[in-house]
Amino acid sequence: MSRDGTVCWLPIPSLDSASLFGSMLDAEKGGHFALAPDEPFEVSRRYLTDTNVLETTFKTSTGTARVIDAMTLQLEPDLAPFRELVRLVEGVDGSVRFVWTVQPRFGYGTETTRLSTRAGVSVFSSGNDAIALCTWDAGLASVGGGAVTGSFTVSAGSSTMLALAIAHQEPLVLPSRREVERRLERTVAYWRDWAEARPVRGRYRDAVVRSALALKLLVHSPTGAVAAAATTSLPEEVGGERNWDYRFSWVRDSAFVMEALLGLGCRDEAEAFFWWLMHASQITHPHLQVLYRLDGGANAKERTLPLDGYRGSRPVRIGNKAIDQRQLDIYGDLMQTAWLYAEAGYEVDREFGDRLAAIADLVTEIWARPDAGIWEVRSEFEYFTQSKMLCWVALDRAIRLATAGHIPSLHVDRWTAAARDVRAFIEERCWSTEKRSYTRVADGEDLDASVLLGARLGYVDASDDRLTSTIDALVGELGDGPYLYRYLSEDGLRGGEGAFLCCSFWLVEVLAQAGRLDEATSLMDGLVELANDVGLYAEEIDPESGAFLGNFPQGLTHLALLTAAAAIDRGGAAR
Repeated sequence: MSRDGTVCWLPIPSLDSASLFGSMLDAEKGGHFALAPDEPFEVSRRYLTDTNVLETTFKTSTGTARVIDAMTLQLEPDLAPFRELVRLVEGVDGSVRFVWTVQPRFGYGTETTRLSTRAGVSVFSSGNDAIALCTWDAGLASVGGGAVTGSFTVSAGSSTMLALAIAHQEPLVLPSRREVERRLERTVAYWRDWAEARPVRGRYRDAVVRSALALKLLVHSPTGAVAAAATTSLPEEVGGERNWDYRFSWVRDSAFVMEALLGLGCRDEAEAFFWWLMHASQITHPHLQVLYRLDGGANAKERTLPLDGYRGSRPVRIGNKAIDQRQLDIYGDLMQTAWLYAEAGYEVDREFGDRLAAIADLVTEIWARPDAGIWEVRSEFEYFTQSKMLCWVALDRAIRLATAGHIPSLHVDRWTAAARDVRAFIEERCWSTEKRSYTRVADGEDLDASVLLGARLGYVDASDDRLTSTIDALVGELGDGPYLYRYLSEDGLRGGEGAFLCCSFWLVEVLAQAGRLDEATSLMDGLVELANDVGLYAEEIDPESGAFLGNFPQGLTHLALLTAAAAIDRGGAAR
């Protein structure tokens, strides 16, 4: 939802499906649902407290009105649309004239849209998908150019409602206004009850709850998978080529996801996510793919769409070529996920215990290879320090799991020996005496913020001198105020990028772990202020303009916020 009242991105039926509205990526071809005053206005937005229901307030020269937007939840066993987008307009004072346009474009704007009328209701359809435009007190509608348009005026105390009833491979349901209002009311109540049930208190309660609500929306409910972001091809540099599809579930995010879900008391979601991950990775066992589709599929072939891109940023991609890369750090992420799951009291059954042990065996064989690293560079493979640190984590967690009886212990001696070899490699070849820091790659001098992940997962102790000096070196070379670039090295792509927000939150967490709580809190305070007007974060930020870059909202950024806030809380409690 943009600040001008336009629904500019809506994939149907799932987050990783083709878009119905996609004007975010192409104003002409993408389709949109516009709803705004027909004269100049001032606008402010917020989520209704502790919900995922958006309120936008428009103030014009003649009055003030607010728009409540929600994807309603089907919480009762009533007949209801497969998906339902509700837009409720309420007059606050004076009067405000609104104009609206609904112009869907199925299949990322590539499919033919048919427009018809059923029982006086406009219906858009294509293939197995159909959308009914239901309106109440929204004025007379006109049809033309594959769109339906209209206008109405609201005054203090009056309201208008528009709803899209969406069908996918099923009959189209035409709801009544009261049914829609009831679902909207129940949706607001559900989100508030859900937020209230989270065990969240402390200094950053509002930011943590907003991040938790954003994370909940990234959960693919049919499978339990958690998407990395809700969008595709929002650029890391406006006009550049660094445009990626993030609507998949990355193994590198899995440990963050598990830690966050457990910390938020979302045990059902944590269990569903673990079993989704185990079943998805079974396809390629014992090797792991970098990412999997939300339905657990292993194919995400990257291709380009004939769209102009966000502010002319091309190409527009769906699928992600990183699926074919070798990334060794993901084995540590998976084993840390399993360790967190087992430590939370869940049972790892014999079949998956055997598989985890086989993955540890694989790590002993492949840890010394070069790879693309956590950042999925499209240059030549290298010996990335963070990848080696996470291989150590994989072996360490395998040893812990075996010692606790969760997985077979037959090869613990092999894992222990390999872990010693990995550590020796890192300490001898991935440390710069000149910069007094762990480096980006073996035998190099460039730095990379991802080595902070080794610290947060226990590769290096919080009190270790090497960690202290690495933190200072990273801030000195990659820092820009509260921002931290992930690296400044060649990566095989043209152009530049912004500072990675997750890296700044990782720095907060490691500072807190290292006992530098005042520094951690000061940095966290600044980062919380960087959220947009509704408390969300993208992947990156432009340090000069403060503009967000990359896909949005970005799950990894919000996950890093959650663990950073928890680290500060732990540090404060320990004082």
